[in-house]
Amino acid sequence: MANKQLRWQLPFLVVLIVGTVLILRKQAPYQTDQGFVFGTIYKITYQSEENLRDEIEAELKKVDNSLSPFNKASVITHINENTDLTADSLFTEVFLLAKQISQETHGAFDITVAPLVNAWGFGFKNAAQVDSIMIDSLHQFVGIDKVELIDGKVVKKDPRLMLDCSAIAKGYGVDCVARLLDSKGIRNYMIDIGGELVMKGENPKMETWSIGVNKPIDDSLSVNQEIQAVLKLTNVGLATSGNYRNFYYKGGKKYAHTIDPRTGYPIQHNILSATVVAPDCATADAYATSFMVLGLDSAKQICNAHPELDAYFIYTTDKGNTEIYYTTGMKQYLQQH
Repeated sequence: MANKQLRWQLPFLVVLIVGTVLILRKQAPYQTDQGFVFGTIYKITYQSEENLRDEIEAELKKVDNSLSPFNKASVITHINENTDLTADSLFTEVFLLAKQISQETHGAFDITVAPLVNAWGFGFKNAAQVDSIMIDSLHQFVGIDKVELIDGKVVKKDPRLMLDCSAIAKGYGVDCVARLLDSKGIRNYMIDIGGELVMKGENPKMETWSIGVNKPIDDSLSVNQEIQAVLKLTNVGLATSGNYRNFYYKGGKKYAHTIDPRTGYPIQHNILSATVVAPDCATADAYATSFMVLGLDSAKQICNAHPELDAYFIYTTDKGNTEIYYTTGMKQYLQQH
């Protein structure tokens, strides 16, 4: 009789033990690490028994050592100074992606824009006294077609060409951390570096991650955090570009920080902010900047040609009213609008 009871109870005990193990595994704690990198704040939340801060920061350091023009020892600094060196795998990956997106956006995205960005005071060198003669002079050293990567070596048509990956490097840094977490088998996380994000799985409440899109209010100190819309999304990269916070006044005129590589001048389009969802954050980052340069109509055309991209635009009409436009695919993410 006792043996019969034991035989009946054993399967139940096995199920109970396995279920308990699965529950405990699912309830691993969420870690949150934050710090400062690439001139901005990062915050990374991930479900793991182990804290990975040291490994995360080591990964971010690799990106900084490759792509930061503010790092005097970085690969991109050596390239800008025409030092003879072989580019590392990180620079190579970003360069090839940047070149592809430059072609897709007809030059609206161009990492050779550095001389112009510096001249206008938004780069890694001091601002100059800008006039049309200077812009015309600098513009001859801008164009992704004037630089190539051959056997790991950056070959410039003119040594005065300089590269600036600021509009893609943060997104790429997010992707690098995502790869690290993926390699550890971590399924639930959100990586945020200065507003460029990758979300995977679920948040600590076991819900889809919620991301707010800020209202585009002139606020260079980032004090105002009013929300225009809330996106619920996962397993994607997201980036937002906007000119309502990064700008300066000179001679009574307001200058946006986004420079059009094709003209050499700050953009004057009606888009206030562009939020892009893409399979990875580097791509979202680059297209968000591109869309600010292109303007709404051309940005819509790019989105239509790339079904892997979705976008949410806040823009002003000819009458000065603030309006929104979003792609059909963006509807699935919108919690409120």
